[in-house]
Amino acid sequence: MSKLGIGVIGVGTLGRRHAENLRRAIPAAQLIAVADADGGRAKQVASELEIQHHFDNVEDLLEREDIQAVVVATPSRFHASVTRLAAVAGKHVFCEKPPALLMEEAESAMSAVAEAGVQFQIGFMRRYDPPYTRAKKLIEAGEIGEPILFKSIGRDRQPPPRSFFQGGINGTLFLDAAIHEFDLARWLMNDEVAEVHSFGGVRGCPELAEFGDVDSAVVNMRFGRGGIGNVECLRKSNYGYDIRTEVVGSRGAFEIGYLRQTAQLVLTSAGASYDTVDHWLVRFADAYLNELRDFVDAVLNEKPVQVDGQEGLRALAVCLAAERSHRESRPVALESSARFEGNTKNAAGLEIAR
Repeated sequence: MSKLGIGVIGVGTLGRRHAENLRRAIPAAQLIAVADADGGRAKQVASELEIQHHFDNVEDLLEREDIQAVVVATPSRFHASVTRLAAVAGKHVFCEKPPALLMEEAESAMSAVAEAGVQFQIGFMRRYDPPYTRAKKLIEAGEIGEPILFKSIGRDRQPPPRSFFQGGINGTLFLDAAIHEFDLARWLMNDEVAEVHSFGGVRGCPELAEFGDVDSAVVNMRFGRGGIGNVECLRKSNYGYDIRTEVVGSRGAFEIGYLRQTAQLVLTSAGASYDTVDHWLVRFADAYLNELRDFVDAVLNEKPVQVDGQEGLRALAVCLAAERSHRESRPVALESSARFEGNTKNAAGLEIAR
C-alpha cells in the first residue's frame, strides 16, 4: 500500500494533536476517520481537519476496511480494551501510555496483539525528542562510560481539569506522569529497575485528595546492575512546564532540559526575565510527530516498531511498584526482567522488599 489508512480513537487534547499530525504532516498516512464517545467533539475535529468520517463509538470505526491502523488516545482506563478490539479487527495499534491501569489488562491486550499478528507501539514520545535521541546515542557510543546515576524531573505548570481525575479513569500521578520518567530511566540506563521506594503527598492541589491521588512524588530507584536513580513529579509548578533529565556515567555526564520557550532574554532595571515553556504539547511537538512517523513507516515497510508492547509492560511494572510503595510506605522490589522476554504472562511480578 502507498499510504496507511488510520483512524484516531479519542480526540481530546492529545488525540486531536495526533489527528492533526496525521492529516497535515505525515504524507505516508491518510487519516480516514476519528471516533470519540463525545460524538459532537468527533464531528468538530473531523470538520476542522476536513475528513468525512466521524463516529461516537469504536466499533463503527474498526469496521472500515480502508483503515489498517488506529491511534488509541482515549482515557487510560480504556487503552487495553480498545487495543484488544483493534487487534481482533486486524488493525495495527499505536497506543498512548500507559498500556493499561492494571497489569492483567495490559497482558491481555498484548496477548491479543500477538495472536492477531499486528504491530503495537506505545507512546513513549520522549524517545523521539532530538535531545534525548542524541543522549541515547552518546551512551551507546560509550561517551560517558557506564551509566551510574539517573535523575529526572517532571513538573507541569498546572494540573489537568477535575474531569481528568474523576472515576480514576487516567490513573494516579505514578501511572499518568511518572511513567515517562520510568521509561527514560530504563532506556538511558540500559538496565531494569530492581527496586523502588516512593514518597508522595498532596500539598499544592488539595482537591486531588478526594480522588485518592497525589500532586507531588519522589521515587528512589535501584537498578539491576547497581545503578541508582531518582524521579520527581509535580502537578503544579506555577512557573512553567519543567522537564529535566541527567545521567552520570563512569567517564562523564549529560543533562537535558530547559525552561525557555525562545532565546529571548529581557534585561531591565527590574532585572532579567525570559519566557518559559508553558505546555507539554509545545515542548515535545517534534517528538509527537516523530513517533507517529516512525510507526507509519514500520507498518508500511513491515519493520518492527522501536517501542513495542514489552517496553510498555516494563514501564507499567515500575509504575505499579512505585504506587504500591507509596501506598504501603515501604520499598518494593521488582522481579527479574527475564519474565518479559517472549512472554506477556505474570508481567507484574511485584514483591515487597525485605
